[in-house]
Amino acid sequence: DGLLWGFQLWVNLPAKDKMCEPRYQNIPPESMAEVECNGGAKVKVIAGTVNGVTGAVKGITANPLYIDVTIKPNGDFSQPITEDHNTFAYVIDGEVSFGGGGETVSPSNLVTFGRGDGVYADAGEAGGRFLLLSGRPLDEDIVRHGPFVMNTEEEIEQAILDYRNGKF
Repeated sequence: DGLLWGFQLWVNLPAKDKMCEPRYQNIPPESMAEVECNGGAKVKVIAGTVNGVTGAVKGITANPLYIDVTIKPNGDFSQPITEDHNTFAYVIDGEVSFGGGGETVSPSNLVTFGRGDGVYADAGEAGGRFLLLSGRPLDEDIVRHGPFVMNTEEEIEQAILDYRNGKF
């Protein structure tokens, strides 16, 4: 219908890496790895590995799993999660239930999971689609202001000053 859908993930860096050269990884759709899973799910693997298939985004400190999951009507999906990772799912389409018999989650809603919890999802007659993301937490203080994420107020002030002075 002429609509463009897109999601952008910005990954925070550890304090020691914050001032590195910026980099952007553009992955064209034809380079996106896909895998069919038992239970009636199709997964686009953006980062991380699903059933032996690894995504094209690499070299991120948080070692993320970033996948786009489409569950067929009345299908299900499960994914183990690295024990020390934080995880969330964002429902895009349909209705998805997480955890087996859990509450149904509708589009534009986010579900968080405990560290290292495996994820089980199922969809009803309409099927469903969601993004599943997990990553290793940095366990560092963060301070944010607009697009800037640093570790101290002083670093935020310096980032704003650098921006204003054209040093980016």
